[in-house]
Amino acid sequence: MNKIEKIQTKILLDSADEHNIIEAQDKPYIHGFTTNPTLMAASGITDYTKFAKESLAKINDKTISFEVFSDEIDEMEKQAKIISAWGDNVYVKIPITNTKGKSLCKLIKSLTQQNIKVNITAILTLEQVEEIIGSLTVGVPSYVSIFAGRIADTGIDPMPIMSQTVQLLKQNPDAELIWASSRELLNIFQADSIGCQAITITHSIYKKISMIGYDLKEYSLDTVKMFYESGKEAKFSL
Repeated sequence: MNKIEKIQTKILLDSADEHNIIEAQDKPYIHGFTTNPTLMAASGITDYTKFAKESLAKINDKTISFEVFSDEIDEMEKQAKIISAWGDNVYVKIPITNTKGKSLCKLIKSLTQQNIKVNITAILTLEQVEEIIGSLTVGVPSYVSIFAGRIADTGIDPMPIMSQTVQLLKQNPDAELIWASSRELLNIFQADSIGCQAITITHSIYKKISMIGYDLKEYSLDTVKMFYESGKEAKFSL
């Protein structure tokens, strides 16, 4: 068995590129997909509903998360209901606050009480985790996405926050922690080591999965050859 297939953490591809989604759909170690408005805009998507329904036509046995894009709470709720109705495998991404910093816990509680699966995003602190736990409904699947990569970007080790969240979420067996905004392949193994239920990876990290188990001595030689060839192509001289 390939080392990646032994990982207990579910790997979710974060993408809005149709080609990348189709390519990853058949991989047994890819358990689902996530998207967001930034990725969709970068992929040139202008029709949200069309993209979502075309994606769902190809992804019928794995989860996929689509995000609301309003900043007004009433409109967020309307959008969440529309998105949720697209399929049983759909999670609705709701940020922890709106752009004004207003908590969306009441909205999240209302949605989960209506049996809408949610994926709470942009969480960076343990306080936010503690705040959100009471808003989740037992019996309704949900994702709690902590942006571990963004935490690391500030020079803070995300592992303690992630580990504590794993323990906190045991209060609700239907809530799963996502290690979000991952930065490198190693993050998959870090997430797995603490019992984190899921991790999102970019396509650039996805492409590196084939390197798992690569002999480091051989990798060193390949690196030397790369530098040598680059020097030749540049026609450097002293």
